[in-house]
Amino acid sequence: TSKLQNELGQVSSQRDTAQQQATEGEMYAQAVEPAMLHNLLTGHRLLIVTEPGAQSQVVSGITAAAIHAGATVTGQINLQPKFFDTSGTAQDSLNQTTLAVAQPTGLQLDASATYQQQAAQLIASEILTSTPGSAAGGADSNQGTSTDASTMLQAYAASQFLSTSGQPGTPASLAVVVTPQTAPSDGSADQLAQVLVPVVQELAAKSAATVVVGSSTGSGAGSPIAVLRSNNVSSRVSSVDNADLAAGQTVAMQALAVELAGGKAGSYGFTANGATAIAPTPAPTPSASASATPTSSTTKKKKAGQ
Repeated sequence: TSKLQNELGQVSSQRDTAQQQATEGEMYAQAVEPAMLHNLLTGHRLLIVTEPGAQSQVVSGITAAAIHAGATVTGQINLQPKFFDTSGTAQDSLNQTTLAVAQPTGLQLDASATYQQQAAQLIASEILTSTPGSAAGGADSNQGTSTDASTMLQAYAASQFLSTSGQPGTPASLAVVVTPQTAPSDGSADQLAQVLVPVVQELAAKSAATVVVGSSTGSGAGSPIAVLRSNNVSSRVSSVDNADLAAGQTVAMQALAVELAGGKAGSYGFTANGATAIAPTPAPTPSASASATPTSSTTKKKKAGQ
C-alpha cells in the first residue's frame, strides 16, 4: 500500500509539473506573439468564417493575432446548422436564396456544384478579393459593393443559413475558417466535415490567402481539418489544428503570410492530428510592399461600410 501511494504521489507530481510547464509555455507564447507578428499582415482585411460549434476561444484568439499582425478584422460570418442540412426542404430553401441573390449580380454559378458550394461561391465572389486593402466598388470588376454584400448576407441570415457580426460585407483579402470544437466521437466524417472542403475551395479561389483552424481536441479523425488534409485542396489552403493555443494562433497568421508571399500551404500543429510541421520554416517576415497601417485600413473599412 505504501509503495502504491508513493507511485501515485510521483504520478501526481509529474502531472502537476506538466500542467505548470504547459501554462508557462502558453504565457510565453502570448507574450511574444505581438513581436513575432508585427506588421506581418499590414494593409490586409481579414474575414472570419465559423462552422457550428466553433470555439469562442479560438475566434477571439485569431482576432487578437490578426490585429497584432497589423490586419483589420472586418467581421464574422457564422454558418448555421441549416446551411449543412441535406434535407430536401433545407436544400431547396438554400438554392432559392442563392438564385435570388445571385441574379442581380450576374454571377454564373457552377451548375455542377452542391448548393452549399454555390452559396459559398456567391459569398466569396461578393466579399473576398485578391487585392490587399481594396475598397468596395474598386477596380476589381468581380467585386460588389459593401452594401450589395451586406444585402446578400442579410438574405441568407433571414433564411437562417448564417448570422453575422461586425461588417463582414466589407471586402477582405484574407479568410480564416474556424472549425468545430469537437470531432465526431466515432471518427467518421459528418456533414460539417464534408461540406468544409468545397466551401474552403471557393474562399481560397477569391481571396489572397485562406487558412482553416481548429482546436487541438477537435481536429482528430473525422474532423473537418482531417478531411481537408486528406483532400487536394490542402495543397492550396493551410490548416492549423491547435488554434486554441496562442502558438497556433500565431502560426495561423504566419501561414497566411506564407501564402501571400507565394509559398506552399502547410498542415501545422500536432502530428497526432495529421500535421506535418509545427510552424512555417523559415518564419515569414513583413513584406517590403506593406505600407498601409492598421489605422488607415480601419478608416477605409468605415468609409466602405457607410
